[in-house]
Amino acid sequence: MPAAISLENLPERIILEDVTLRDGLQSEARSFSTDEKLTIVHHLIDAGVRRIQVGSFVHPRAVPRMADTEALFRKLLQNPDVSYSVLVLNREGLERAVATGVRSIYTAISASETHSRRNSRCSVSEAKEQIGRLIEQAKGKGVVVRAGVMMAFGCVYEGRIAPAGVLEIVRLYRKAGVDEIDLADTSGVANPKQVFALVNEAKNIAGDIPLSLHLHDARGMGLANMLSGILAGTTLFDTCAGGLGGCPFIPHAAGNIATEDAAYMLSKMGIETGVDYAGVCDLTTLLEKILCRPLPGKMASILSKMDETGHPAIG
Repeated sequence: MPAAISLENLPERIILEDVTLRDGLQSEARSFSTDEKLTIVHHLIDAGVRRIQVGSFVHPRAVPRMADTEALFRKLLQNPDVSYSVLVLNREGLERAVATGVRSIYTAISASETHSRRNSRCSVSEAKEQIGRLIEQAKGKGVVVRAGVMMAFGCVYEGRIAPAGVLEIVRLYRKAGVDEIDLADTSGVANPKQVFALVNEAKNIAGDIPLSLHLHDARGMGLANMLSGILAGTTLFDTCAGGLGGCPFIPHAAGNIATEDAAYMLSKMGIETGVDYAGVCDLTTLLEKILCRPLPGKMASILSKMDETGHPAIG
């Protein structure tokens, strides 16, 4: 395993995968039209985002806000520099995704027995069997697979999740030959010390398969957990414009790390992301107008407060 990174030896580049269109909108009371979603895509691309989750191929009764993912994907301008992915959880979803032209999917199972039954209506053991078959089918069709472990750092229903159970799923993913492995703090309960420890343990098992983090900011530790993940060697993170998002099967679930906040923090640390945080702030401001409420992200609000010289009051 490579040595952990120190603050004096940070990576030159971090990849931010924006999940606004999937995790960000899936639980919103307001429905976004396909054209509105296309506008979001264009804002993200203009701001330099090059990995975008555009939706989910799940049953529309389960997540109504994702019902137009197929129509949205067909309207996207295919750009060799931009990777579009979708959430797929079963064989039917995979078949729909492949028929639509999707070449990259995100799939996941939960390490929490209670959450697994609420989210997928099956036990963790059953979910492992199902996702193993799904990954095999996807790889057989030439699809890039990023596989996640939900509730990797703790569960709102069960409390502590044993790392051994999480690592068993990571081991399953490595054996299945996935392209990337994701650890998700679905409940937003992780702390930096925990993130550092679990990422290092998972890296030992994942080997040369890249490890990513999907962090929620329910308790205000999202960016701290991101930094801890970076110090443990992670270079790919999910983020969401304005800090939108949250699992629809977790009551009062809080959102993700804001894309603009992450891009700003990393830029100040001298780490390249390719993402213009001010450009993402423009999208966040638009989303706040549409949703008629302020969003959790910080940078859009800061940029809106100009000092007397006409410059943003930020360092």
